[in-house]
Amino acid sequence: MKDAIVIKDARVICPVNNFDNTMDVLISNGEIHDTGLNIKPPSGARIINAKGMVLSPGFIDLHCHLREPGFEYKETIDSGSSAAAKGGFTTICAMPNTHPVTDTATSIKFLIEKAKNTKVRVLPIGSATKGSAGLELTEMAEMVEAGAIGFSDDGNPIANDKLMRHALEYSSALGVPIIDHCEVPSLFNNGQINEGWVSTRLGLQGIPPEAEEQMVNRNISLAQLTGGWIHLAHISTKKSVEAIRRAKSSGVKITAEVTPHHLTMTEDSVLNLSGPKSVFEPLTENSYNTMAKVNPPLRRLEDLAALIEGLADGTIDIIATDHAPHSLVEKLCPLEEAAFGISNLETALGSVLSLVHTNKISLPRIIESITSSPANMLQDITDNKIGELSKGFSADLTLFDPTANWQVDVSKFISKGKNSPLHGEWLRGKVMATIYKGVIVYSDLTKESVSK
Repeated sequence: MKDAIVIKDARVICPVNNFDNTMDVLISNGEIHDTGLNIKPPSGARIINAKGMVLSPGFIDLHCHLREPGFEYKETIDSGSSAAAKGGFTTICAMPNTHPVTDTATSIKFLIEKAKNTKVRVLPIGSATKGSAGLELTEMAEMVEAGAIGFSDDGNPIANDKLMRHALEYSSALGVPIIDHCEVPSLFNNGQINEGWVSTRLGLQGIPPEAEEQMVNRNISLAQLTGGWIHLAHISTKKSVEAIRRAKSSGVKITAEVTPHHLTMTEDSVLNLSGPKSVFEPLTENSYNTMAKVNPPLRRLEDLAALIEGLADGTIDIIATDHAPHSLVEKLCPLEEAAFGISNLETALGSVLSLVHTNKISLPRIIESITSSPANMLQDITDNKIGELSKGFSADLTLFDPTANWQVDVSKFISKGKNSPLHGEWLRGKVMATIYKGVIVYSDLTKESVSK
């Protein structure tokens, strides 16, 4: 067998096949060849001793920013895909907020061509409107034919109701989703962080949860009207989760995602521990943490709890990173001037496993939300056989140690974006190897773990 690898004695979790057992997996010729107990390695095969580790289908991220073309100082397709491999991701979907915006078939083809030799699979998301300006729809059919897997104006919500209606109608005929950043622009109003006690303490313009919730309800209504597929990006509030739950029970074609940071962090993270502890203490430049500034903002504890519950019961379909790399110049500045976003492809697993270690959600459900659930969303759009450990499927696999403790050090990030509020924090759960099409594209395995 060509380039055969046998992974021995791993805890194999595959939601599609209902696997959660200790077993072996044999891969060859870029595909999964066999799964079972005591698989005899073929001659010349590489053997990985995975005892104590978890093996799952390769992680899939439906929402990240690779910045190329136009913002290569923040990230490139190559650096972003390499960071993804380190984070356990074998498929990532790139948002269109580049310069120029990815709003034509030509720009879709550029990304696909540029990503041909990257360490992971890169799929393009096209802009829903020309220039993401929210005024005129793009040529969606041409872009889907070129390889687009969905449409979004990314950080710009499609605020015009009539335009969103038409976007859902056209995309429905093409079988792809409209991915919307749910935000009423007039309620955003130059907001910086969640509207609450932290924004009041820092004297900053807040972003009320209603800015998201009103747009969530608008999108649900239009999806119900058109029969189109709406995918809601990075949901952040309790009432949004409740609205999605009602919509699904009514048969609306809707899917939703949540980020690692909205599942594990609250608005308090914007405050530095070294900052003022009392409302009577003066504010200083160290009172806030710009690395925790994201859009939508980190919300309240009750919102976080609702997001976890929504992910656990399937109301929220997937975890997506919203990986948003920035240069340090764009973050090490006054909070009002700082860019929104967190670089988190390399910390996503460790972050969400904290929910498993604290018994808030099961490990199989976490795996499902980053493998088979996003794969199901892609299966009718692409020809890629991904998201499950079945014979003949692409050998896209992630091997991780769920108990390994490691300290986040942004200087060791492969991503150009070093903007993480987790710098210096200890996480429990580490990617040990990522295999893409049968090739080990990232490894932190010891020499003793690999043999022939």
